[in-house]
Amino acid sequence: MTGLLHASAQQGNGSLPAAAVVAACALIFTVASFWWLNARQGILKSWEPHSFAAAVTPQLARLRFPLVFFNTGARSIVVVDLRLSFPDEERSVLPLPWTSTRDRLRPETEDGMRLPAPFAVGGRKADQVFIEFGAPFPGFVPEARDYRAVIEVRLGQRRLLDRVLRRHQVWQPLLVFTVRAGHIISPGSYIAYSNRPGDRSKDDLRKAEAALGALLATLQESSASGNSKTTS
Repeated sequence: MTGLLHASAQQGNGSLPAAAVVAACALIFTVASFWWLNARQGILKSWEPHSFAAAVTPQLARLRFPLVFFNTGARSIVVVDLRLSFPDEERSVLPLPWTSTRDRLRPETEDGMRLPAPFAVGGRKADQVFIEFGAPFPGFVPEARDYRAVIEVRLGQRRLLDRVLRRHQVWQPLLVFTVRAGHIISPGSYIAYSNRPGDRSKDDLRKAEAALGALLATLQESSASGNSKTTS
């Protein structure tokens, strides 16, 4: 009888560590699940737009894109600022700043123009925003060809590396995509175009080459005239 009680006590003592492990695992799983569902900081994602609106004149440049922002995490992400650049182009010195937000792609008189302002993308949500970039003078006049464009973003949240280095609201790349400037057949008018690679006929390409070439010649003549006046 004593032997049975001793064996039972040993069996009971051996089951205690197993129960503790199961309880610890359950606690870890609960905490991790709560963090994943309610407190995890995700990343902001976007995708190449299938269309854009453009106007390029000797006085200004405007580009508007229908962008989708997706937050992969549980916590909201605040978008503080945006800008557009063409890193492969030497003539594009400065990025085009975010000039306004609209409620549609096609430029119209009543298209809900709003000045740039920070906005939040909710956790695990996607928002479509029509962002317009531009400057009072064109940084460069596009040719009728494809351009590699980069949209950069400044966020209200800081990444771990930025916290370690004590950097605040640094610019970081959000989206790298192709702008098909060969679709811009009427640069003087602010209208919408397809950004799909196959949506361009040979006739459209010839029109774009002629229109953008004429605009470039006008800007070069204006620049040369300005330089001659400065010299004189």
